[in-house]
Amino acid sequence: MSWLFGIKGPKGEGEGPPLPLPPAQPGAEGGGDRGAGDRPAPKDKWSNFDPTGLERAAKAARELEHSRHAKEALSLAQMQEQTLQLEQQSKLKEYEAAVEQLKSEQIRVQAEERRKTLSEETRQHQARAQYQDKLARQRYDDQLRQQQLLNEENLRKQEESVQKQEAMRRATVEREMELRHKNEMLRVEAEARARAKAERENADIIREQIRLRAAERRQTILESIRTAGTLFGEGFRGFVTDWDKVTATVAGLTLLAVGIYSAKNATLVAGRYIEARLGKPSLVRETSRISLLEALRHPLQVSRRLLSKPQDALEGVVLSPSLEARVRDIAIATRNTRKNHSLYRNVLMYGPPGTGKTLFAKKLALHSGMDYAIMTGGDVAPMGRDGVTAVHKVFDWASTSRRGLLLFVDEADAFLRKRATEKISEDLRATLNAFLHRTGQHSSKFMLVLASNQPEQFDWAINDRVDEMVSFELPRLEERERLVRMYFDKFVLKPATEGKQRLKLAQFDYGKKCSEIARLTEGMSGREISQLAVAWQAMAYASEDGVLTEAMMDARVQDAIQQHQQKMQWLKAERARPEGGQPPLPSAQTE
Repeated sequence: MSWLFGIKGPKGEGEGPPLPLPPAQPGAEGGGDRGAGDRPAPKDKWSNFDPTGLERAAKAARELEHSRHAKEALSLAQMQEQTLQLEQQSKLKEYEAAVEQLKSEQIRVQAEERRKTLSEETRQHQARAQYQDKLARQRYDDQLRQQQLLNEENLRKQEESVQKQEAMRRATVEREMELRHKNEMLRVEAEARARAKAERENADIIREQIRLRAAERRQTILESIRTAGTLFGEGFRGFVTDWDKVTATVAGLTLLAVGIYSAKNATLVAGRYIEARLGKPSLVRETSRISLLEALRHPLQVSRRLLSKPQDALEGVVLSPSLEARVRDIAIATRNTRKNHSLYRNVLMYGPPGTGKTLFAKKLALHSGMDYAIMTGGDVAPMGRDGVTAVHKVFDWASTSRRGLLLFVDEADAFLRKRATEKISEDLRATLNAFLHRTGQHSSKFMLVLASNQPEQFDWAINDRVDEMVSFELPRLEERERLVRMYFDKFVLKPATEGKQRLKLAQFDYGKKCSEIARLTEGMSGREISQLAVAWQAMAYASEDGVLTEAMMDARVQDAIQQHQQKMQWLKAERARPEGGQPPLPSAQTE
């Protein structure tokens, strides 16, 4: 009942014990004697206690006891006590739940520690297995290396043995030839001596035989001449006197002349037809079109080409992703155009040299199932007046292709330049007009593909005939790395692994070396990178043991970089040179 007096007990407990009353202090009333020396009495903790609160609480308790709400207050107190007990029980349950949670946490921690232990053991087992595998690989590599060294030693010994045997055989053959030559000389000398002796002994008889043979031959010739003259004279006299024979002879000679003239013209016409249908024009440098003569000479190769499947248009061609998507669309469209017998579109490919224009043109023709023909613009200008005829022959020949022909004109700006300039001759202008006449409309027989390093020099009419313009740029880092790896595999790695050539490769990281070379060859074209790979192969052939080392590759790369820089300097000087002028002089001469 402590709540009735405004005093709350400890939290979670019932009524506490009554508070003790403070002890009476002497001298509290009337201000008693303070002791010796009038010092104040010592104060304790109950000195300031006020008992009036207890009195008021006792009075309130008595009033509540006589109040009609006493039972309600008692029940309320009991309810509060029950509430406190329930709170104690809930706290006990919470404590028990916390204990269970702590146990589960301990179990989870133990499981986690066990899992970590198992994973660590697994990692240790994997590391041990990897290390054992590495040791096994090293042992295998060492065995392969030793076996290779043993094979090389055996091969060297075999070569030495073969060389010794070859030297002995050559010496034997030379000795036999020498002896045979001596015997032959002795035999010829003996025969010549015997023949001379016989001629000396039979000289009179031989001279008599020669004289008789000459007399008989002279007599025979004279009689033959007399007989032929007599027969010819009588025949001519009989022919002249018989006018029917003269008339028949004249008519026969006339018919013979007419026949010869007709046969000559027919032969010329047939030759032109065969040349237009089967023969390759003089302007075409290279073609995949099969002629009758080639089929007769190489039937197996021709049949293999006819039965070959269409190739991928970008097989062996390394381009940037955007350019690769563009040219792949052109290849697909060209193939579907041929299948549907529709009109081909003309394409212009421009860019620096060595970026894959000619290679892609060939792959495009093979991918589409067409024949290709390659001609160079520089071959047209020297032909002069014959250029017009040669151009017409090319297009007549292209129109007779059953599979469709891809006509690739390399260095097209050499003869398709602007007609307004004064540098172009009348013959070249006439040839250009003939070319424009034959390409004025799209054709379902041939497809025109132009390639140029300077497309700005084209005549405007040529630009008007172009449907697609594709720019071939220099390869970037990713493309250069693909090119280096492809040509390294083609010219170095594959010949070295096949063992068919005198080429071996030292032990180093090939992939890392190719990536490093790709970074160093910035600005180089695909052709320059292929030439670099061929140079590596040549360096291996030039070495004593035929082994290509990493140092040899680095040296050749540095040479290629210097050569490329020199070429760029020449190109820069040529572009800086005024048109039609001389190259700029060095500073010492200009001063």
